[in-house]
Amino acid sequence: MTRVKRGNVARKRRKKILKRCSGFRAALSKLYRPAHQAYIHAMSYKYRDRRNKKRAFRKLWISRLNASLETYKMKYNHFIYQLSTKKVILNRKTLSELAITEPKSFQEIINFIKK
Repeated sequence: MTRVKRGNVARKRRKKILKRCSGFRAALSKLYRPAHQAYIHAMSYKYRDRRNKKRAFRKLWISRLNASLETYKMKYNHFIYQLSTKKVILNRKTLSELAITEPKSFQEIINFIKK
């Protein structure tokens, strides 16, 4: 059997991983084996946290809405229910931005809901 010399292929594969781990600390950016393990973990955290970010932002928008609705003596769940019954199609992100940046527009929405 002839033997296969993997010099170029293996080096390219290792350099690719080390390049992606260039910002990591200590041996995690210099040595292949720890760098590869760190890279695998980093990619799994990246995948997980893209989903967690969506959760965190939705939670933030809801808490902002709830805080701004306290001034109008209205609860969040009642507000969302009234929005759906009046067929107002605004998402929580937009509503929280309106509550912070343009309180008069937000108050108009609340007045429309209360009618």
